[in-house]
Parts: sequence; structure tokens; C-alpha cells
Amino acid sequence: MIAAALFLAAAFTRPMERVATLDPVFAQSVYDSRVVQLLYETPLNIDYYARPYRLSPGYCELPEVSDDGLVYTFRTRGGSAADMVASLARLRDPEIVTPNGWLMKSVDTITAKDERTVEIRLKNRCHFFPWLMAMSPASVRRPDGSGTGPFELVSWRKNHEMVFRRRTPSPGHFDTVRYLVIDDLSTQWLMFLKGEIDFLGEISKDNWDVVMGKDGNLDPGLAAEGVKLYSIPTLEVFYMGVNMRDPVLGGNRKLRQALNAAFDYPRWEEYFSKRTVQADGPVPPGVDGKLSAPFKYAFDLDLAKRLMKEAGYADGIDPQTGRRLVLTLSFGRASTGSREMGELLASFYEKIGVKLELSFQTWDAFLKAVNEGRVQIYNMGWVGDYPDAENFLQLFYSKNVSPGPNHSYYVNEEYDREYDAAMSASTAEERNRHWAACQEMIREDCPWIFSHFGKANSLVRPRVGNYVPSDFPYGQEAYFTVAE
Repeated sequence: MIAAALFLAAAFTRPMERVATLDPVFAQSVYDSRVVQLLYETPLNIDYYARPYRLSPGYCELPEVSDDGLVYTFRTRGGSAADMVASLARLRDPEIVTPNGWLMKSVDTITAKDERTVEIRLKNRCHFFPWLMAMSPASVRRPDGSGTGPFELVSWRKNHEMVFRRRTPSPGHFDTVRYLVIDDLSTQWLMFLKGEIDFLGEISKDNWDVVMGKDGNLDPGLAAEGVKLYSIPTLEVFYMGVNMRDPVLGGNRKLRQALNAAFDYPRWEEYFSKRTVQADGPVPPGVDGKLSAPFKYAFDLDLAKRLMKEAGYADGIDPQTGRRLVLTLSFGRASTGSREMGELLASFYEKIGVKLELSFQTWDAFLKAVNEGRVQIYNMGWVGDYPDAENFLQLFYSKNVSPGPNHSYYVNEEYDREYDAAMSASTAEERNRHWAACQEMIREDCPWIFSHFGKANSLVRPRVGNYVPSDFPYGQEAYFTVAE
């Protein structure tokens, strides 16, 4: 009985959302990526321990880069160069139609120079290209589709359980990893309390008061059991995007600034049980190139009212109608949480005389409306793919307007010039000067209402050793040790 054998082995168990695919080139969600990097090895890794983040060898050693920054030479660490070339070629295969083809956007040619050497020639300088080689879609698989990673898939019961076994036993580490689909958050919590799962990566708002004591520390009962709470800021930015083509908001910068100044972050933070970090622009903390100057339009009700008057809407009155200004905020989910957030936001803008109407749609309908510019303000988030300012500032580049990631249809020639200059810069210092200029423009133009940066909170049972929280947790179970 395979199930009995697996349970006898050292097994790490955690809840997981549904996984859509095991094929690297189709991996889109963080859950797909977790599985892909258990089964396959990426050309490069993101160092499990290093902070700030840095790249480390994976399927290949760190690459050699030509002086002009256009040629990357990778040497494999025992694997086949031909397998890597074939895997990356699938990202550019027009018959496959992968959603991750953008990883190869800057690539001209991919060549196996010999059995262990891969040469990748770029069309143009792309300073963040090595980070793309650490992403799940770039994973290397063998010609028969089998994996090159630390684990193999033993069983997969759709919508219920995935079981992985380490390919080569490693003393002191978990032999088996179990992912369980547990939709109900209360059930997840009870299973964690009973020791049936080892790790809880998302603590629900409803359970937060149980996890944290009144003194702001981990509940004494959990601490006595050896449970540890890890809390880190993440590369997630949450915002309310403004449709810059909207006739009311698009041409009125003062109005957009007022909406930012009226965003009551202290109340927002309280609503999220202090599990957020205040956003001061589009680039999260810990990212190379982030601007550190204070945001001029952070919460200040008096400033917001003054800006409303300068925008032509004194006390929130629309001069064309003589009535209150009405704005519409769209959500891609009609959940209780979304409705509560919407009502809280409406209460913020009530204080400057603005009536905020809420629109709730299915996710697919919402994305379609956003891409087609049929929303006025939309609630959204962005998770960084790599720790570089470019990954966030691309969201305002005019060539990326919807259906690209620039959903606000922000177009600014001066911004584009600074963005292009950053992309062609030969040093990080020069590049970051241009990124700073880009951020200054965005924080002045306010095509977003900056909400918050994410904070990850994880609960880990004492039997799990060597856990290091990360923005890039894909395949991290390979590092966990059995602590009991």
C-alpha cells in the first residue's frame, strides 16, 4: 500500500490551492509554480538564504555575460544543454501558445554550443534577464517530459491531494511532501491546531485575534507548543487603478491626488489587523531602485479637501450637476470581504463629499472590462516576479497598455524616456537614477490610489526546521529539515 508507506516516511503537509498544470510553460499561478519547482529545476535559483535576494546556481552555474550585455553563456551542472535549449524553445513555440512567452521577449537566439554550454543572445540589453531564468516557466524538463527537480509526483487526486517524493533521499530532510486542497479556512485552522498540517501560509482575518495575543505577540498557548510566527513584507502592491481615459479622472491630476490624500491608511491598517505595510508608491520595500522620499499625498484630510477645491469639486460638489461627485469602483469578486472593503473605502470618500459607488463582477468579466477600459476605478494587486523596480514600473509604460499590464492606460512621453534610459543603462547606479525619476512622476500624477504593500504571515509547527520566509517560495520544501 503506497499510502501507508508514505505516511511512515517523514512527510511535510500543508494546505494548497488547486493546481492547474504541471507543465512549466503554462504555469501562471503561484500554486502552479510551487509544484513546477518541486518537479523541475530552473536554469538559475533565487538564493534560499540571502537577503537582499540574489541569484544562485540551479540547473546551470551563474552565467558569463558579454561586455555589451547581449550574450549570456550558461554552463550546466551535469544536465544536458540540449534539454535546456528545447525547454526554453517551447516558450517561443507558436503552436504551444504559452502565456509565459514574454520571458523570451528580449531573446534573439538560444544555442547549445556543446553538451554542457548554452549561449543565449539577446536582441537588446535586459539587465533583469538572469532573474527570468529563475522563474518557473523557464524550468528544464527532459525530452520525455520528466522532471529534473528534487521531487517526483507520486499521486495526484484532483481537487484533493498531491503527494511528492524526494528523488534522492537526503538525511534529515523530508522524504515526502503532501499538498492538501482545503477550501474552508476554519478547517485549515483546526487541522493546524491538531497538528495535522505543518504549515499555514495564510492566516485568515477571522483567526488573527486567536493567533496574536493582546500584547501583539504570538498567542502563549501556540508559543508553548513551539509554533513560530514569521512575518515579512512582500513584493505585493495593492492599489485602486484609475482609468486615465476616463473623462472625469483622466485629465484632472488634482482630483487623483485628492483621492490619495483621502485614503485613510490608519483605518485600513486596522481593518487588516495590522497585516499590511503602507504604500508610498508602486515599488515595494526591499526592491532595488525603490524611491525612499516621503509620498506627498499620503493620508491628510485637510490636504484632500484643499485639493478637491483646486480640482473644481469644492466640498465634493460637481459644478456641472450641482450634486455630489459620483465615482465607481469595480471589484473582480463579489465576496463578503470585497463588499466590506468597498464600504470602508466609500466611508473614506464620504468625508470629502464624494459618493463612491461599488460594482462587483466575476473575475473574468472584471478583467475584460479593465482591459477594454470600461471601468472608472478598479481594485487590483500585483505580485512581483523578481526584485527589480522595472517589474513594477513597467505597469506605467505606454507600450504596455491593456491588454498588457498597464491597465490604467497611463501615457506619458517623459516617463517613457526615463524608462527607456533605465533599460539601456550600463550600471545599476545610472539605472536607479532613471527609476527614481519614473517613481517621482507616478507619485505626482497619481494614476493609482496607493493602498498597501502585502505582508506575509506564516505559522510553522516545531517539527519543521530550516524554514526561511521568502517572496519566492517555489520549491522551498527541498530545504526543510525534520526538527524532531
